[in-house]
Parts: sequence; structure tokens; C-alpha cells
Amino acid sequence: MCSIPNNSRKFRRDFLNVEVFPTTREMGCAAADDVAAKIIELLEGQEEVNMIFAAAPSQEAFLESLIADRRIDWTRINAFHMDEYIGLDATAPQSFARFLRERIFDRVPFRSVHCLNGKAPDQEAECARYAALLERYPTDIVCMGIGENGHIAFNDPDVADFNDPKLVKVVALDPVCRQQQVNEKCFERLELVPSEALTLTIPALLRGKWLFCIVPFASKADAVYHTVCGAVSERCPASVLRREEHARLYLTAESARLLPADC
Repeated sequence: MCSIPNNSRKFRRDFLNVEVFPTTREMGCAAADDVAAKIIELLEGQEEVNMIFAAAPSQEAFLESLIADRRIDWTRINAFHMDEYIGLDATAPQSFARFLRERIFDRVPFRSVHCLNGKAPDQEAECARYAALLERYPTDIVCMGIGENGHIAFNDPDVADFNDPKLVKVVALDPVCRQQQVNEKCFERLELVPSEALTLTIPALLRGKWLFCIVPFASKADAVYHTVCGAVSERCPASVLRREEHARLYLTAESARLLPADC
């Protein structure tokens, strides 16, 4: 459990509960406490919990706190992730599957771990395979972030669809999304960032009964503003969280710096 005092500011925007913390460490610790509490609560009434994780630097403080919580029975949790680059080997440093294996999947004893294969010879078949797994293991908890362009998973504004009929699809990544990977030092140059990816769609993410969205960093401030204060629209895919009563958004002072004081 988190031992850091909670010095947050809380408010609600539509159905979305928002909490702002002074630092990334405090934010990650508090989010991990809430996720752990929800896991424990769910396991009191069901045999297994199915979770989807995001892979990004923004999630590191949260993941580190979560795996340190000894109350969680990981042997009853099935793990998924939400996106993967097409054409990138699973052992590549930038692979999202590798990111999560190193930070959580290989560090606690999950019941099962299911990863997208960006090197699959037939990507449409890979989408169908992963969608079938999501149907088999209905999502209880989603731990996610928001991109600099407001995307959730790799649902960039140009491809986001609040009513997408698919659960998993192939998408082209927009320039802002690809540049973010360079800004976060995942790739040295823009031309090295893959142009396509596999992603869970917005309806797939929103199937989660509980949504925990963790967003530090000053670079996310514009996306946070449009998520919380803009129109609910595919132009800022994350804004759809305002329709979800069981969604929580965790921010830092930096990522919340553009929000009005009276929010």
C-alpha cells in the first residue's frame, strides 16, 4: 500500500472523476492503491480478474507501486495489453510487450499473459485472435494513459471511432503520435518509428468495468485540457472517458496545468 500522504485535488467533469497530485510519484502511488483495492474487491466475488495494461513511460510510477502491493493475488489475474507496433520484433527495446514484460508481466505471477504479435504474418488474423481472447476473458479493469494527441491506445484522432464495430484493428499512426515516441526517447528519429500498429479499439477499452487513466508530464497538458474541458469528440479520443461513470483520471500538477482553476 502507498505510504505517501494524499495531497490531491479532486473534482468531477460529467461522469469522469479527476484527481490532481503534486508529483508523478504521488499520482502513481495513489492510482496503484485504487487499482489494488478494486482487484481485491473483485476477487472477493469472482474467481479471476481480467486486466488490460498500457505500455508507456507515463505508466512507470504506477506500475512500480502496483507490483509492490503484497495484497494482490496475481495468480488469479489474466493480463492483456492494448497496442503493439506492426513489424517490430517482441524483443525490440521499443516493443510494448517487452516494456510490460520487464515492468510487470515477468515480475509477478499472473495466471496468464496475452500479448499482441506485431510480427504476425497476417495482421487481420492476429486482430481476430486477440479479439477472441477479449471475448473469452471479459475485461474488468483497464489501466491506461492519454497520448499527446489525445489518443487512448493507438486510437489517434484520424482513426478513432466511438462506435467502432471491431475490438482490435490495424491503424496508421499520425505524425503527432509518432513524434511523441521520439520525444519520450523510445526512438532516436521519427523515421524509425513504425507507421502502423495493432490497437484495441475504443469500444474494446470501454468494455472494462473500471477504467483507471494515469497521465503525468507537462507534454500531456494540452491533451488533458481537451479531454476534460473540450467537446466529447473523436478529435480528442480520450474525451469519451467523460461518459464513463466508472472512469478515474489521475493527473499531476504539470499535466493539469492548463485546466481552469475552478474545475
